[in-house]
Amino acid sequence: MRVLVVGGGGREHALCWALHSDDPATILFAAPGNPGTATLGTNLPIPVSDIDALAGAAREQRVDLVVVGPEAPLAAGLVDRLQADGRSAFGPTGAAAQLEASKAFAKDVLAGAGVPTPVTRTFTALAPALEYIAGHSEPLVVKASGLAAGKGAVVCATRAEASQVARGMLEHGSLGPAGQEILVEEFLAGEELSLLALTDGEQLTLLPAAQDHKRLGEGDTGPNTGGMGAYAPVSLATPALLARARREVFEPTLAEMRRRGTPYRGVLYAGLMVARDGTPFVLEFNCRFGDPETQVVLPVLAAGITEHLAGIATGAWTPPGDSLPSSGTAVTTVLAARGYPDAPEKGAAIALPDDLGTGVLVFHAGTTRDAAGALRVSGGRVLNVTARAPTLKAAAAASRAACERIAFEGKVYRRDIGWRELSR
Repeated sequence: MRVLVVGGGGREHALCWALHSDDPATILFAAPGNPGTATLGTNLPIPVSDIDALAGAAREQRVDLVVVGPEAPLAAGLVDRLQADGRSAFGPTGAAAQLEASKAFAKDVLAGAGVPTPVTRTFTALAPALEYIAGHSEPLVVKASGLAAGKGAVVCATRAEASQVARGMLEHGSLGPAGQEILVEEFLAGEELSLLALTDGEQLTLLPAAQDHKRLGEGDTGPNTGGMGAYAPVSLATPALLARARREVFEPTLAEMRRRGTPYRGVLYAGLMVARDGTPFVLEFNCRFGDPETQVVLPVLAAGITEHLAGIATGAWTPPGDSLPSSGTAVTTVLAARGYPDAPEKGAAIALPDDLGTGVLVFHAGTTRDAAGALRVSGGRVLNVTARAPTLKAAAAASRAACERIAFEGKVYRRDIGWRELSR
């Protein structure tokens, strides 16, 4: 097969790794890719925002399958364009991708489907938003409706803090167009869970549950980031909970999308809050593989992800059952640049040892090579250091040990990835 993976982050490196692992003879392209994907295939210097150039590259390279990684090109209609060109593409159409591109749209779908979700009000004007916040219980959550690279949700301890966040988004444009519509949402106590499903719009199969660590600091302190690490599987995701999420979240959501004439095909990521009574509430949907969840979910899967992606893209998919088979545990630790998430420092040289231990994978997220070929920091999240082992304790230790051996100036990372699971 000739496969094009769109994107240039850790998720896309993990996808290329999985596709290559399934069949080393697969001819891989990544656009724009990164130094990690370059070891597995050919990088094409095309930004994910250039829909015309991406479609042209798929045609010129005679690509059999396009796998779209990031949310922005999905929302911009890349899959629609590829399908119009007769190309097989894995991912939702632009209309279906509104499940992530517009949190307000997602809330409307959830309401129509009868899916449990926190009580929310949507605002585009500041005055009514501030009035609503003034009468809201504490704590509360303020979210940007649009795409904000994982930084659009702010848990506010007080109404005063929520008012400040709302003013920043609506009045001062702190998140640009993404924050011109906001959601004010009730805060739910419980534990978060990332659950992804492959679907052709009607059938679905679940991937192993993962748990992301969104806060910058250990013990879940500091600002929200795009994710500082993750692990899979999660013992909280019992067979009973997975069956309930399938029945109460995924199946009714897919049915509602079909009813609206925008069937959802691809991978649907549900960010869940599992309440103390076991109810899975949907906090958000993502219309693509999570990041950094992909970096732990794919390594614990049995081989064969390629056939599922291709089957869904071509309309000839037969799901293997309620869930994909998996084994072992994976932990990924994000090595971030100093100043992340607000003002990451770029340009530092990276010393990346060749052998970091058995079961360790390093996925490039924000790296580049300079003119001399030296590896350097080029983004906020720099490397995803994933370790696979029979137990979470062993995987976490191996990931931490590998992180200690990788060097670049200003390196920031958490040493407690998987702490909730370990405490259980």
